[in-house]
Amino acid sequence: MHEESIIEYPCDFPIKIMGKAEQDFARVALGIVKHHAPDFDEATMEIRASKGGNYLSITCTIRATSRRQLDQLYCALTEHPMVSVVL
Repeated sequence: MHEESIIEYPCDFPIKIMGKAEQDFARVALGIVKHHAPDFDEATMEIRASKGGNYLSITCTIRATSRRQLDQLYCALTEHPMVSVVL
């Protein structure tokens, strides 16, 4: 059975990545995003620290080309030990 997608590709798709504010967290997250979305412009990456400064929230808006691409990106991010949550 073929699942219908409610998303029309290609489209701009924001991905929020959250994890502890470790030194390499933003670099690691960016590396994973760029692996799955090579055309992502890192200058558009938004990074926000939590109120206490213990966590970072990174938003990357990629040009999504397929459901498969998004699924693989989400899997790679959620499997990484530095990543706590992906939305």
